[in-house]
Parts: sequence; structure tokens; C-alpha cells
Amino acid sequence: MAPQHHALPVLLTRPAPQAARFAAELENRFGTRLLPLISPMMAAEFLGPEWPDLPYSTLILTSETGAEAAARLRGQGRALPAKAICVGDRTAETARGMGFDARSAKGDAEALIALILESDDPGPFLHLRGREARGDIAPRLAAKGRPAHAAIVYAQVAQPLSAAAQALLSGEDPVIIPLFSPRSAAILADFGPFAVPLRVAALSPAVAEKAALLAPARLAVADSPDSAGMLAAIALLMADPSS
Repeated sequence: MAPQHHALPVLLTRPAPQAARFAAELENRFGTRLLPLISPMMAAEFLGPEWPDLPYSTLILTSETGAEAAARLRGQGRALPAKAICVGDRTAETARGMGFDARSAKGDAEALIALILESDDPGPFLHLRGREARGDIAPRLAAKGRPAHAAIVYAQVAQPLSAAAQALLSGEDPVIIPLFSPRSAAILADFGPFAVPLRVAALSPAVAEKAALLAPARLAVADSPDSAGMLAAIALLMADPSS
């Protein structure tokens, strides 16, 4: 008789749409070996800022929520360029779905800045960003001779853990937690400390650094800042460390 596998719980704390999509990716990759529980710790609040009235050549989008904010602003009659340079494939895909001519930098903020500086696009650029965004993209581009402005078009508002998530983190069995941003690690740590053994998959070294606040029993850092990298990190965390 084949051995019975106990499903490992996975706590997904991303905003609901992204969490649901990643849960589907987990099921596709690992089947019933994992048991996802969604408890979003952040929810988007869209803002209506002003920015300098310039003939912007290109949008800079560093999140799917930024792409959604761009579409909302355009729907409200705000003038935005049709072109967008996006931090990664998922953001670019979302932007294209919103009607923008989007190109992906296939990486992080550093890759995005490098792509812009290598292009012949003189700008000016408009970075539609979140309130807690990192990277200082607009001032760094301006310092390199590519005029750019940033507009804070959304905020990710912290949400409490659900009762089911609190119960999960009060247990004794290991829990896998994929963390996609330093802020999500910090918000989760505010609800701790947790006695349960945490197995943390971090999107990047910066996320891993903040995840130290959680005192994880095990930590794996994605080798690429995308869902494929996170799935590979989770596979490492699923392995029995004694085997």
C-alpha cells in the first residue's frame, strides 16, 4: 500500500485575486500535497492624485495593482500614455488586458531601470506606484537624464488575519507561508510571535531579511522573483529535512 501523505497547510496572505491565482498554481504543481488557506493581509485602496501636466511618453508600472489603477484613472478621463514598461511578465499581462501597449522588464526594479536606460525612449515617464513602493525609480531615472515623475495611485491597507488563519498559526504542525514583499512579512510579524513552526518562502533577499522578524523554522529564497521561483522554494520547504 502506498504511504499516506499529510497535506501541508499553506497560508496565502496576498490580496485576494493574487492569492486565489497562486492557490491554483499550487494545486497545479503539487496537487493535494498542500492545503492552501487564503487570508489577505492587504487590500488595495485606489487614490486620485495629481501629477505635473507633461507630455509623458510612457507609463512605468511596478505591480498589477498599479496597472489596475491606471485603467481606473483612464476610465475617469485622466490623460495617460498608451505605452507602459512593466516590472515583470504578470504586470505586463495585466496592463495589456487593460488596453495598454506593455513591455516587460522580466525582473525587478533594477531590471526595469536598466531596460529604460538602454532604450531610446527620452521620456518623460510617469510611474504609477503604491504608497509603500520601494526602489525610488523616478528620481533614479531623473538622475540619469531621463525625466520621470511618480504618482501614488493606491495604498495597500493592512487587514487582520482571519479566524481560520489565527487558528492555523496557533497549532503545532508546520505551516508554509509564501511572502512576496517585505511589507507583508512585517505585517504578519505584527500579529506574532507564533509558536507554530513557520516555513517561509521569500520572493527575494529583501523579503527574507524582513521575514527574520518571524523567526522561521525554515527559510527558502526564490531563485527568481516570480511565481516559478516561489513554487521552487516551496518545493524545498516541503521536503523532510531529516531525509
